[in-house]
Amino acid sequence: MLGLQLADTRVYREAKEEGRLEGRLEGRLEGESALILRLLQRRFGAVDEVLAARIQALEIEQLESLAEALLDFTTLNDLVLWLNRYSQPLN
Repeated sequence: MLGLQLADTRVYREAKEEGRLEGRLEGRLEGESALILRLLQRRFGAVDEVLAARIQALEIEQLESLAEALLDFTTLNDLVLWLNRYSQPLN
């Protein structure tokens, strides 16, 4: 060919960087949702699988908002109301 290695191409470098960014975002999403679930469990006891799945499906901005809102929750029903207002139901 032209003596180029795949790793030397711009397309390869851009794809690799995009993969890194996606991996970081995915890790951040998993970490934030796991922390929120631990906090909810500590405060209210077991969180059922449906609620946990809804939390794990949230976008990063929604997780950040939920993290702040849960400080004001007095019951697990407050979580349900928040999820109904700010997230889409799972299909």
